Amino acid sequence: MTQQIPSTEPELTGVRNFRDVGGLPTVDGRRVRQGVLFRSGHLAHATAEDAVFLSSLGLHTIFDFRNAADQKLEGPDVELPGVLNVNLPLTDPAHGADFWTMVRDGEIEQLREILGDGKAANRMINSYRSIIRTRTAEHARVLHSLAEDSAPALMHCAAGKDRAGLSIAVTLLALGVEREAIIADYLESNAKHRRYKVRRSGSSESAYSPEVMELLSPLFEARAEYLTAAFETIEETWGDVDTYLEQGLGVTPEIRERLRERLLD
Repeated sequence: MTQQIPSTEPELTGVRNFRDVGGLPTVDGRRVRQGVLFRSGHLAHATAEDAVFLSSLGLHTIFDFRNAADQKLEGPDVELPGVLNVNLPLTDPAHGADFWTMVRDGEIEQLREILGDGKAANRMINSYRSIIRTRTAEHARVLHSLAEDSAPALMHCAAGKDRAGLSIAVTLLALGVEREAIIADYLESNAKHRRYKVRRSGSSESAYSPEVMELLSPLFEARAEYLTAAFETIEETWGDVDTYLEQGLGVTPEIRERLRERLLD
């Protein structure tokens, strides 16, 4: 039985970008149930107080979409008693390790070459498209698990913006949530208190100069064009959402109905 959660968003100290996606409207007039589907950044730095709050949610499963490089950098999630932790990397084991070293350590000339002239945004768009096309097994597992017994569930990656954002979006598509509402929830990751903190080597002003931050911003922002590219990839590859769910993810109408029973009011 799902426990009652506070109606106001909690102030978590060591976990960024946490929120309940409950309340989002579906195209047929229903809403996502409160207290059954959450999203956040990683839980590796959760404080004892954070862990108490997370434990109060009655979670069944935590889906962690980080890869090995992420976990080495940030550490494992804190353990919550009685909660199943499922690691489903949505990028390859060391994907982007050299790239993120450059983000943290690179000089301005290197950043200009790799990220300038729209290259950073294009990298993000291509990543979203690739995850949709190639990670069907992982997204299938999430939806099948939620249809069975995995809710209440929390989905997270490192920042809770991209891999978790896509997985939440796929789940909401399966529930029939309005496309505009999915994008609006995704863009909530841009709120100042939710945004991933950019960490650069060195403490000099040049490490965080306006130009550096401008070059890095496409990597750390949620942009509607990124999620729209994912939706376009679904339509280009499978034709429509229904076919993507059924043929790409093996989510039959019967499984979708179970999802809706479990996650919608």
